Amino acid sequence: MANLHEFFFQIYPYIAGSVFLLGSLLRFERGQYTWTSDSSELLRRGTLRFGSNLFHIGVLFLFLGHVIGLLMPEVFGMLGIGLQGHQLTAMISGGLFGFACLIGLAMLIHRRVTEPRIRATTRVMDMVVLVWILITLSFGLGTLYFSAQELSGSNLTPLAQWARHIVTFHGGAASFVTEVPPVYQVHMVLGMTLFALIPFSRLVHIWSGFALVVYLLRPYQVVRPGLRQR
Repeated sequence: MANLHEFFFQIYPYIAGSVFLLGSLLRFERGQYTWTSDSSELLRRGTLRFGSNLFHIGVLFLFLGHVIGLLMPEVFGMLGIGLQGHQLTAMISGGLFGFACLIGLAMLIHRRVTEPRIRATTRVMDMVVLVWILITLSFGLGTLYFSAQELSGSNLTPLAQWARHIVTFHGGAASFVTEVPPVYQVHMVLGMTLFALIPFSRLVHIWSGFALVVYLLRPYQVVRPGLRQR
């Protein structure tokens, strides 16, 4: 069990990260025409807009919350928020956006399963990813119960230490999450695996969202007027 724990929380994060980055690069190089979200809006709108908005808003805020909460906890200190306040903020915001994401995801899955035309165009990987996100999200929401039992932030600190050690390529990261409840550990492994699935699914279009920021910050194009015809 010790070796398995060491693998999942010291080695596996780099495997999943490498697959995510290199897989995305290879797909962009070799399959640019597949670099799409494969929107099904033309087949039937229905609850797409509401469900999609809930899902994307929830995912975006959950991702930012994880990044700030685990990698930049000093932000809370700068705002005068202690460790207990940090955990309460994480619980409230995580619960709010987590349930919003869950409702939106359930609507999208129901739409994809019950609509014949959409189901006919659904790939196996589409359903794998949707179900995987659902399971990952469910375990994430399950951590709220354990967080509520211990409001001192005793689970938050080791998770932040683990995340920092991983992103800074330091050894011994796995030791920080040895004592955290299993629901946290399962959620972490499922989340890392989700990143590894991105290059092989329609989720790869999240890179286009990052590219949009670069596009908005691009310099103005200089267009020279053509010569007048005589």
